[in-house]
Amino acid sequence: MFERIAELAIRRSRPVLVVAVVVVALMGAVGAGAFGKLLGGGFADPASQSTRAGEVIDKKFGGETNLVLLVRAADGRVDTPAAEKSGRALVADLKNEKTLANVVSYWETDSPDLRSRDGREAMVLAHVKGDETQQQKNATELLDTYTGTYQDTLTVKAGGGAAVGSDMSTQVVDDLILAEAIAIPLTLLLLLFVFGSVVAALLPLAIAIIAILGSFAQLSVLGSLTDVSNSATNLTTALGLGLGIDYALLMISRFREQLATGASVDDAVRRTVNTAGRTVAFSAATVAAALAALLVFPQYFLRSFGYAGVGVVAIAAIGTLFVMPALFVVLGHRVNSGKLPWARTARPDARTSVWGRLARTVMRRPALTALPVLAVMLLAASPLLGITFGTPDERVLPEGAESRQVATALEKNFNGSDAAALHIVIEQRVSKAPLETYAGELSQLKGVARVETSAGTFADGQPAEAGPGDAALGRPDAQRISVVSSLAPRSDEAQTLVEDVRALTPPDGTHPLVGGVDAELVDSKESISSRLPIAVALVGVTTFFLLFLFTGSIVQPLRALVLNVISLGATLGVMTWIFQDGNLSSLLGFTAQPMEVSMTVLMFCIAFGLSMDYEVFVTSRIKELHDLGEDNESAVADGLGHTGGIVTAAACLLAVSFFAFGTAQLSFMQMFGLGSGLAILIDAVAVRGVLVPAAMRLLGRTAWYAPGFLRKFHARFGLSESGPAEPATPLPSEDRPRTSSGV
Repeated sequence: MFERIAELAIRRSRPVLVVAVVVVALMGAVGAGAFGKLLGGGFADPASQSTRAGEVIDKKFGGETNLVLLVRAADGRVDTPAAEKSGRALVADLKNEKTLANVVSYWETDSPDLRSRDGREAMVLAHVKGDETQQQKNATELLDTYTGTYQDTLTVKAGGGAAVGSDMSTQVVDDLILAEAIAIPLTLLLLLFVFGSVVAALLPLAIAIIAILGSFAQLSVLGSLTDVSNSATNLTTALGLGLGIDYALLMISRFREQLATGASVDDAVRRTVNTAGRTVAFSAATVAAALAALLVFPQYFLRSFGYAGVGVVAIAAIGTLFVMPALFVVLGHRVNSGKLPWARTARPDARTSVWGRLARTVMRRPALTALPVLAVMLLAASPLLGITFGTPDERVLPEGAESRQVATALEKNFNGSDAAALHIVIEQRVSKAPLETYAGELSQLKGVARVETSAGTFADGQPAEAGPGDAALGRPDAQRISVVSSLAPRSDEAQTLVEDVRALTPPDGTHPLVGGVDAELVDSKESISSRLPIAVALVGVTTFFLLFLFTGSIVQPLRALVLNVISLGATLGVMTWIFQDGNLSSLLGFTAQPMEVSMTVLMFCIAFGLSMDYEVFVTSRIKELHDLGEDNESAVADGLGHTGGIVTAAACLLAVSFFAFGTAQLSFMQMFGLGSGLAILIDAVAVRGVLVPAAMRLLGRTAWYAPGFLRKFHARFGLSESGPAEPATPLPSEDRPRTSSGV
């Protein structure tokens, strides 16, 4: 296959480039509509009890409260005649909005729970209609209309799930624009430094553009077929830019290396496609396999990253394999044009390169050099012993976000918030007596402030108020119960309360569904944890199989998996130390909270896939030299000497794309960017530079072991970077063309 790709590029280079330009233009046109099709949210399991509870409440009770308007009297208390008049006018306007339902206010109910303790603020509760994306859109329009000053007597701020979602959706786009504005210029400067040639530096950006536009087109198509999160755009840009540059970097370096040996342009293209091209294809397969594991999770937030990740990897690889060789044919030796002052005039020998010398140093004292590195990485991983998990809430937003300010005010100034209540729904008719008994028992659970039902309000096991209760909570064929607690939302105690409520014996013949923000957190954690072993097993098995096909050894895949686990443990430990424990919070501007469970899983899969990317880069060259007859130590040292600079440059370039998201205002996007970038650098420097040569030296010839039947299998079906073509014979050094190689 690779021979045919090379011949296509050599014989039809210009038609290939014309087709590529047309395809890129079409992808850009299709991808332009992606943002209008992507959805917000997606963190909930659609089959969970909390989701089903929300669906029943939407269908039979008009929906849960997801919008909280915090109304403050401009002068005095909310009970003054002027404030009450304006408040009632505000409520009347809200009830006329077609996108709202279940509008409830302090001025209508006179409930003390909807008024702040100092009497200066009151709540208006409502449900914004539609799915998560429609809710965000509707909430944005409502916020534009009603927040701010109302009739010169009230100040209105918006909070609740719909307002938080609206703020997060807007912030995702702003963060993406800022990150790319930082990443792209820095990447170009680094490429100029690495290649020392303007033309060579611009080539990887061409592949990156293809990858990014192609992935947006893919998201646009997928958005028409299934639910896709708008956060997936962040991954496509960072990963598309990074992988496009990584793959192009490997191809360009090998092509220039072949030209430097005196090979003709056509032969250099053939050799490059058969060696580096194979590595790119295989590397893409390993990264895609890791990201495909995200598809086992039911949350479309994670599934979206699986779709986007696999797509952008495939597009980057296809663009590299077909477009880059055609560009080589057209450019030829002009790939080195635009040489910059710092460019090297000759490629250093692999044996004398920094990475080659480092590998030989490590292999002389493998245990002595590896143990300190392992100790540091295990120390970095130690915060994982205290890791806890959560889901995104208003705390991921900057402190200045209005929806976050409202959440803080509700927690501090009100006696329990209905917006954070547990919602129990029973899809059957329930008689008054058993309903009262059940509500009384619920009100006695630890942390419960009150229980509201159609039969009355209960506290501490007793009716708290006289009267018939809230008739809106009862239907002929269903009952709804609101359990308002005094506990901090999403705290460990609040999650325990969810379990206690679900464990309580319900009225005979009923099957209550428990929803609400705390129930959603409990269900999300359970959903992800139950499928995580499947995802990890898929990643491990597919990676092992692919690396076996590439190396013909069963030891190499095991060595790679062990080192990757250590590297990822160190990365996740550092992220826990920062984002959960709150270290560096003042510098980065975030609020410490439990690790976001979906983003942690995502970071694991991406970091694992990219680690395998560099594993393939290094192992492919070592395997090639080993197959040519070099002993194990020489193959490792020379292989790292050839690829160490490439891997380091690629890692720095890819890390820049992710580190740019450290400027994000959403804390979980900060964690994703910084964690992914750190994982790449740890893997490229500590693992590839020290632990790989140390492990290979300690393993010795065992590193290439496989049972006899597997050797036969590999001989028939295995892959190799070496390809059929023999390396070109080097020219004498005095006749060797001067190049501007920096890698």
